[in-house]
Amino acid sequence: MEFKQLRSFVEVIHRGGFTQAGKTLHISQSAVSKQVAQLEQSLGTPLLDRLGSQIRLTAAGQVVLQRAEAMLRQQAELLSELDDLNQLTRGELRMGLPQLGGDTLFAGLFAEYRRRYPNVTIQLLEGGSRNIEQAILSGELEVGGSLMPSDPAFAWQAFCDEPLDALLPMDHPLADNAQIRLEELADTPFLMYQRSFVLNDRLLQACQQLGFTPKESGRSGQADFLAALVAAGQGVVLLPSVVARGLVRPGVVRLTLKAPEYLRWDIAFIWREGAYLSKAAQAWLALLREFPVNRAVQ
Repeated sequence: MEFKQLRSFVEVIHRGGFTQAGKTLHISQSAVSKQVAQLEQSLGTPLLDRLGSQIRLTAAGQVVLQRAEAMLRQQAELLSELDDLNQLTRGELRMGLPQLGGDTLFAGLFAEYRRRYPNVTIQLLEGGSRNIEQAILSGELEVGGSLMPSDPAFAWQAFCDEPLDALLPMDHPLADNAQIRLEELADTPFLMYQRSFVLNDRLLQACQQLGFTPKESGRSGQADFLAALVAAGQGVVLLPSVVARGLVRPGVVRLTLKAPEYLRWDIAFIWREGAYLSKAAQAWLALLREFPVNRAVQ
């Protein structure tokens, strides 16, 4: 049994097939199939039920998947610890960043990190909180930006805590107000985020607490596109103040939102509780402490 066989097996499950796993591992589909077959032979039991193009874990496969993920995480942590001996003259940072507001908050920080540690390779994933949390638990990422977690599986370092603003079409009946209450938007269509964004759940909870269900007119993870839809009269979008300030354009007004206190954008950088953090990840977290949000966006 070899690590490359375990990696191929795990990627087949994570990616949903041999061809997709081969693309991720940069090897051929036949090579992936051969490595999985060798793993089954060495263990003396089938790990997958192959039903045409569909695959399904056997009972043994479920056990092996759990153990293989743990072994691959341990291997990655071992390599990270060995890399640390070189004082960041080499290494890898596997990091997730929020898709919403990434350009506003992290472009400067990312550039500064690259200036300080030019030999550290950065593997970057952008997405919603759910995607980033799942990638951290699976070992795909080491650290990532997410809304403040409640799951004890994560340790975290706070980064920012922003209220939300409302972007409205200029011809909206309430566009001349300085601020707006969430319940005043009950009859206005809402532009929502992709389903991996936990902020959707917070918005829905707040609306239901105030006695209405928001009418959905579209979804996106791109703040610029959401602002463009507002300008086109497609509805209202709620955005973190630090992001919304940069998105006001002709046809769009920004109002301060009066909403329940929990409807905020409280970003923390999270990692798996008890996991070893590489020096590359520790350096990133130290940089965030050095450049808080009010300086990072200047």
